Amino acid sequence: MTIPSINIAGRRIAADEPPYIIAELSANHNGKLETALQIIDEAKKAGADAVKLQTYTADTITLNCDSEDFQIHGGLWDGKTLYQLYQEAHMPWDWHKPLFEHARKLDIPIFSSPFDNTAVDLLEDLNAPAYKIASFEAIDLPLIRYVASTGKPMIISTGMTNEDEVKEAIEAAIDGGCRELAILHCVSGYPAPADEYNLRTIPAMIERHGLVTGLSDHTLDNTTAIASVALGASIVEKHFTLDRKGGGPDDSFSLEPTDMTDLCRQAKAAWAALGKVKSGRSESEKGNAKFRRSLYVCKPIKKGETITEENVRSVRPGFGLAPRYLSQVVGSIASEDLKVGTPLAWFLIKNY
Repeated sequence: MTIPSINIAGRRIAADEPPYIIAELSANHNGKLETALQIIDEAKKAGADAVKLQTYTADTITLNCDSEDFQIHGGLWDGKTLYQLYQEAHMPWDWHKPLFEHARKLDIPIFSSPFDNTAVDLLEDLNAPAYKIASFEAIDLPLIRYVASTGKPMIISTGMTNEDEVKEAIEAAIDGGCRELAILHCVSGYPAPADEYNLRTIPAMIERHGLVTGLSDHTLDNTTAIASVALGASIVEKHFTLDRKGGGPDDSFSLEPTDMTDLCRQAKAAWAALGKVKSGRSESEKGNAKFRRSLYVCKPIKKGETITEENVRSVRPGFGLAPRYLSQVVGSIASEDLKVGTPLAWFLIKNY
């Protein structure tokens, strides 16, 4: 069976490759280009496979309106209008070029989530190697088709969607010309409780859609992300910041550099531990096989004397006959004198 795969900037992403770790910069620049540049530095140091931005302005994502429809109640952004939130959180478009240039100097791929067609046009001018569709935009089929028309790999987050909406998003991407498509299981809570993630959904998605599948993780630690790898996630996306106490819109539920380093190491270790279906000794076990149990003489036995359970025992180490032969050995005759500590072997006994 062919394993589904996509390729971003020369890196193959598939179930038979180590998980692809995306450090989501999001709004964690907190209004400073220098901070955004430093986040890219730290993502590279941590071992992330890519950095992702979000490309929008307040005017391209919402309306400057304070009616009830546009008010936020509860959660991290309580009391703001949508316009106020996105005005604070957006990545200025004139930052994109220096951020892309900086990432390329560090040799870490960088791409973005566009939120309208003009954002796609900007990212195309910068030769973005891939695109990510955010969960909230997964129902924006015209946007998905426009992204697909670039011919670049696309990743779609599926937070808040139902199965029909996921199918529609996939069909829009394929119909629009996308030939390398991945989907991410996601819970669009900020932060999201681990017990709402239902990670068993991931293998079901893989079976149902036959696509590269991963996780967009908004929980507060790495447990959910690492567990997802064991269930088949080929991509793991986590928000990334320099300081959780930085005060920005996304800082509080993002990973700090030490956490991202741990995620990159532990997720790839979890993938390596999956290995393949195998029986028999591993390489690391071979040297320890001698410490398994085997049959040894525990009391002196004269030549011609009967072997009993009192003069032969199963003990460590493992240089004698395997313990499973005890019933065959008991009642047989010693073919020579056997002293205590002799590992039992077939040539030492007869009439067995």
